[in-house]
Amino acid sequence: MIPNELFERLTESGIEYRRNTSLKPFSTFRVGGEGVLVILPDSRETLCRAVAILRERETPFEVIGNGSNVLFGDGTLERVLIVTRGIAALQQTGNQITAGCGASLAALAACAAEASLSGLEFARGIPGTVGGALFMNAGAYGGAMSDVVTESLALDTESGRLLTLTDHGFGYRTSVYMNNPRLICLGGTFSLTPGDKRAIEEKMRELAVSRKEKQPLEYPSAGSYFKRPEGHFAGKLIEDCGLKGTRIGGAAVSQKHAGFLINLGGATAEDVLRLEELVRAQVLSRFGVELEREVRWIR
Repeated sequence: MIPNELFERLTESGIEYRRNTSLKPFSTFRVGGEGVLVILPDSRETLCRAVAILRERETPFEVIGNGSNVLFGDGTLERVLIVTRGIAALQQTGNQITAGCGASLAALAACAAEASLSGLEFARGIPGTVGGALFMNAGAYGGAMSDVVTESLALDTESGRLLTLTDHGFGYRTSVYMNNPRLICLGGTFSLTPGDKRAIEEKMRELAVSRKEKQPLEYPSAGSYFKRPEGHFAGKLIEDCGLKGTRIGGAAVSQKHAGFLINLGGATAEDVLRLEELVRAQVLSRFGVELEREVRWIR
């Protein structure tokens, strides 16, 4: 139960928020129940103020960007949700681009292309934000955030201090942000390579065509649902189990790419989780491989 005094404090501080609101618009899966309080900061400073207010009152919270790797539960989320989409400034200087945590990867890659800078072609079609991408070391088509980020700005929620990080502890779909819940990513600086603008844009177009052909972009989803098992590809294992098109309620294994669980319409988190259990059980039974969820479950 969030006290009215907290809402009053946020209002006095000029921080935008929503009460008792659907969580579906904050996830690309379009699945989820209701959030008691969703905070929508429009700047790094606003985010820091909001966190300070929540910490003073020992109120638990979660931070997300575009919600492109998130599955919300069906019930009421009593913890506060902070959505960073509004912190989206981009600044290009020489071969570097500094981006706020809420900047979309599409906007970041477009900024790079406009400045004839190569290195972010892989990111053009990833539907996440800079903060979320650094949180999980997002990557595609042989590229990853660890290849291009040189430093990031973090908020230490315990001390309230701002920290500049150069060692991000990156691994496959992990980082210091994922492993240290005290830290919130506020943005990053990316060092890129001067290149030919037409070639950069053409590469981005090629990858966009490939994504459209191979991924179920016409349906709500959270992208690749499972992490890549060592020595295997999750989608291939699932397909080889004959699970393409398998449906539980409104959730289904994509016919186009078996690594995607999609929302055919009206899917609930329970539908998705039951489908996940079915897929994991069959892959384990047939191949002896245990799939691990890549999507972040917030409930």
